[in-house]
Amino acid sequence: MKPLAFVFAFLLSITIVKAASVEPITTEGIVNAPIEEVWKSFSTKEGIESWMVAKTEFELRVGATWRTSYSKDSNLNDDASIHHTILAYDPGRMLAFRTIKPPGNFAFPNAILKTWNVIYFESAGTGRTKVTTHMLGFEDNEESQKMRAFFEAGNKTTMDNLIKKYK
Repeated sequence: MKPLAFVFAFLLSITIVKAASVEPITTEGIVNAPIEEVWKSFSTKEGIESWMVAKTEFELRVGATWRTSYSKDSNLNDDASIHHTILAYDPGRMLAFRTIKPPGNFAFPNAILKTWNVIYFESAGTGRTKVTTHMLGFEDNEESQKMRAFFEAGNKTTMDNLIKKYK
């Protein structure tokens, strides 16, 4: 290999590795329910508590704070609570939010504040919905990369729970 070609290949490989490490996490699933039902599972208190978290306070409004907890005993402002801000939504089609407060024991408290999530809903045929989630904002540092690995598994589990709700 010629020296110039080697340098080019080396620089290209660095760019590819770095770009891959900050790529969004994409999770997809087909849910056996119409879009309207799946949308309610993401956009109402009753829907969210039926499959995602033990307790929530939710208002579908841009700028609203969405409070959640995996503990039914949480007051939604304690150390066990998680707070998000609703960034945008298109009813029945898209929901975007950003975490603004992780639980107190979260292992990646700085990295989570730099990410955001976008969820898309589309028909997958009669009575079925394709749900695609993108978690974005990862950086090329150790905390962010460890968090990315954590959410690759966690987001899949969350999608599996949604699919099970409608089996």
